[in-house]
Amino acid sequence: MTTRVSVDGPILSEHSGAASTAGAPLRLAVRKLSLTRFRNHAATSLEVDRPVAVLTGANGSGKTNLLEAVSFLSPGRGMRRAKLSEIDRIGVGEAYGGPWTVSAEIDGKLGETRIGTGRDAAAEGERRLVRIDGAPARSQSALGDYLTISWLTPAMDRLFAESASGRRRFLDRLVYAFDGEHAGRVSRYEHTWRERNRLIKDGSREAAWYAALEETLAETGVAIAAARAALVARLNRVCAATREPFPAAELALDGEIDRWLIGTPALEVEDRLRATLGAARFGAQEAEGPHRTDLAVTHVAKAMPAAQCSTGEQKALLVGIILAHARLQAIDEHAAPILLLDEVAAHLDDRRRAALFDAVFDLGGQAWLTGTDLSTFAPIADRACLFDVADGRVRPADAVS
Repeated sequence: MTTRVSVDGPILSEHSGAASTAGAPLRLAVRKLSLTRFRNHAATSLEVDRPVAVLTGANGSGKTNLLEAVSFLSPGRGMRRAKLSEIDRIGVGEAYGGPWTVSAEIDGKLGETRIGTGRDAAAEGERRLVRIDGAPARSQSALGDYLTISWLTPAMDRLFAESASGRRRFLDRLVYAFDGEHAGRVSRYEHTWRERNRLIKDGSREAAWYAALEETLAETGVAIAAARAALVARLNRVCAATREPFPAAELALDGEIDRWLIGTPALEVEDRLRATLGAARFGAQEAEGPHRTDLAVTHVAKAMPAAQCSTGEQKALLVGIILAHARLQAIDEHAAPILLLDEVAAHLDDRRRAALFDAVFDLGGQAWLTGTDLSTFAPIADRACLFDVADGRVRPADAVS
């Protein structure tokens, strides 16, 4: 049974970011992007002075790599969730042999800002460096103070058919746009969960060790579940206003902890989760927690689970959710997120493609779109920056003969 959460109150957050205090909406945008030794790009730089940047070229030319570079201007593991060392350009010569870097001049939530990030070659393991206006940032989470970035990729097309873990990651990324502490909670929960499993595997019977870990899991786990429930409730209200040709979606949380939270104080749920974890240490019972939650999505007009819809309907549902999430951010922060839409337009019919283009411009933010055929973007060619990408090189598309 799935849980449909209802939260009373306005869509507008009581604690909007700095951007929401301004009278007019802000436009978050990357004005100049530069990357070095980033996958197949040795050294690439491009400037964008319009609401939409269109990148076209053959498969494998480096279009998606550019979108991935933009995604690293926000906290997290980037659009592909790749290891930082996997992004380094591989080969021999001056264009190789060093860690990748991405820098950008942006219009952010706090005004014009320079952001730089890249892999820390001097650190052991995977560590990312971040600089804001030339000064080291306390952590990559600081990037969330300047930009919010959302994306849709071909790999997400199977979101409703793949395992629940993929849907949880998708949901948590949506939550993070509104709750800057959410990613840290998820990371802390996952780390603590691994530590508890290690104790169990080693056969430890130290009750105090388990109790300390389970205290963290209970407190953090309930905070994660509550943040997810709050976002789902608010996003559903925006999704309900979705109009054709994108179908309205209803989101629901499917997990024991999500059901416990309905009408029950958070502290009581923490106690219940702590007791459940303790009882599940050495028995056959699997411990409950936010790591077992699934995201259920329903096609409202058809009253049909998304997983049972056609491939085209699933794609349209996903686009509708991403656009609704962007609209919610525009309401909440007076600034729509930067959208990275990788090979999305080519897989929509003409009606939905036109609606997508209209929606992107109506948001008033910036979007980066990729495709193999420039003609796909003919309806917006006069309003977009057009770039041709080939073998890791970028040039204006109107210069292509």
